[in-house]
Amino acid sequence: MPRFFVDKSSVVGDEIYITGGDVNHIKNVLRMNAGEEISVSDGEGKDYFGVIQSVDKDRVTVHIENSWNSFVELPAKIYLFQGLPKADKMELIIQKAVELGVYCIVPVVMKRTIVKLDAKKEAKKLTRWQGISESAAKQSGRGVIPEVTAPMDFKEALDMAGTLDAVLLPYEKAKGMDEARQLIRSMSGKKSIGIFIGPEGGFDETEILAAGQAGAHMMTLGRRILRTETAGLAALSILMFELDL
Repeated sequence: MPRFFVDKSSVVGDEIYITGGDVNHIKNVLRMNAGEEISVSDGEGKDYFGVIQSVDKDRVTVHIENSWNSFVELPAKIYLFQGLPKADKMELIIQKAVELGVYCIVPVVMKRTIVKLDAKKEAKKLTRWQGISESAAKQSGRGVIPEVTAPMDFKEALDMAGTLDAVLLPYEKAKGMDEARQLIRSMSGKKSIGIFIGPEGGFDETEILAAGQAGAHMMTLGRRILRTETAGLAALSILMFELDL
């Protein structure tokens, strides 16, 4: 069943009003008409099952048949602090992280970050990244559209992470799989968890020291060295398996 996201204000009584680019997709791509069933989310964890009432030029009106709180979201909000990678790796990371249940993705400029974004490029990238997040949320049946924030420096990211219940930092020099397993198990019951992933060149030692002083927990992901686009997804997969009810 086709799934769409709307702003919460678009849900009025027992009707939902779909506007914007999704109208064209419903009319001209899916070729849906009045009487067909549709799934809608308000992007804040509320799902709706409805029937299309009318398809107009600029608006699709849906009559709500049923609604419920989304059951697909993880019990903890997971924030991925991703060291900004080069080329198009960030697009892959966003898409797969959303599928795995991430709540928010924070691109972080670190000491060994290679790519540099000026203001113009950053704005274009952010628009594209948020679009990828929305598409992945639709495809995977998410109840929310994870936010992709503007890039931050490492200190800003640590400050943001300081508001979370726990912070994990996979690090190739960390030892002890038993300790890593215990650490992951201890995440049960947390409401918000941050994961820091370094860029292609890895973390600078000063960043590791600062993260440790800020309360981040270092952990290993195994004996193999993982690429930046793999490490975060591996950590998210482990957390998803542990946290999913």
